[in-house]
Amino acid sequence: MTPPPRRRRRTPAAPPSAPRSREPGLAPFQRRLLVVVGSVAGVVIAVAAFVLAVTAVGNDFAPKRATAAAVSTQPRPDSYRGWASPRLFAPIARSGADPAPLTLKDVFAARTVKEGRLTLRLSGTRLDADCSAAAWGELAARLAQAGCTQAARGSYLSADGRYVAQYTLFNLRDTASADALVRSLGAEYRGGWVVPLGEGRAVFPAGGHTEASGHAMGHYAGLVWIGRADGAEPGAKDDFVSLSLAVRGAEKAVFRRVVAVAPGAAPPS
Repeated sequence: MTPPPRRRRRTPAAPPSAPRSREPGLAPFQRRLLVVVGSVAGVVIAVAAFVLAVTAVGNDFAPKRATAAAVSTQPRPDSYRGWASPRLFAPIARSGADPAPLTLKDVFAARTVKEGRLTLRLSGTRLDADCSAAAWGELAARLAQAGCTQAARGSYLSADGRYVAQYTLFNLRDTASADALVRSLGAEYRGGWVVPLGEGRAVFPAGGHTEASGHAMGHYAGLVWIGRADGAEPGAKDDFVSLSLAVRGAEKAVFRRVVAVAPGAAPPS
């Protein structure tokens, strides 16, 4: 009697969601392992991509917001003008030709300065060997680039209490550095300026209107900062030109250094 033919057993079809791995030479359990590993790797890559995306967004925007907030709280002038060094200061074009360090006695020798009917009285002074202590933001970075070694600051209050002012003198590497500094502030003064002394009553009012100017003199750069004590904008009776000239009386110390290096040069009267 002839035996019935043997039936071939059918292999069940894989579910639609399972990938078909038909790599030659792999046992069934190895193929299943590949499927599991591939699925896990896909999840890990997706999670990593999400984390990187969130991190990138945080790194891109958070510092900018913090920087903008910090800058917005710093006092700075509402307007600024800068002037390059005149030829008169050529004898002190480099700090090496004028090595003696600045002193507060030299720069702010006069306790009272006058210009026309205006009288200013020195309210406070400070001399820093670390120039970053006297500035913030873009100006602090510029001072480092300019090789700043000293920052002398003096604050003033007018005799009638109407005006406040501050003069800052920086000791820099050379004339090129001083010129570059006062020129750069034309575009950067809102992002970096000098730190006010705020001694006694000579304080710039928060949010008040102030004006400033920069003056390169050989390897020095002087910054004038002036305003009304009440923070109001100047009116018809306010002479900010005379106020600026009175504050610049501190620059006589720089003229004396020109004369010391080149005796034929004449100091201002």
